[in-house]
Amino acid sequence: MEKIGNALQDWKLHEGEYRLMEVIWENEPVNSTALAGLCQAQLGWKKSTTYTVLRKLGQRGLLKNESATVISLVKKSQVQRYESHRVVEHSFGGSLPAFLNAFLSEKKLSREEAEELKGMIEEASK
Repeated sequence: MEKIGNALQDWKLHEGEYRLMEVIWENEPVNSTALAGLCQAQLGWKKSTTYTVLRKLGQRGLLKNESATVISLVKKSQVQRYESHRVVEHSFGGSLPAFLNAFLSEKKLSREEAEELKGMIEEASK
């Protein structure tokens, strides 16, 4: 959960919810009928599936569907930040070095990626 103001936000999204939010983020504001068409084309979903997930996400305060227009109430970057913190806390005891060790154990970084990470670490440690 992420604290926003005085409220804790639960932005955990299941796979299908995240996929729908991606379609919304890429197309918002989007008409709900057009969104159902996009979900059918991109995700293979039936109209009823789209509307069910829309309703659930709306009830959780992640999006608004008003006058047949859908907009997100949370940014993609906020959800990504929440999910990444949750993974580090849950799977690595809050240890970012342990997470990076596991992530990088079978991946070779390019020089550009390594430099970018170094810059991020330097910026975060200021």
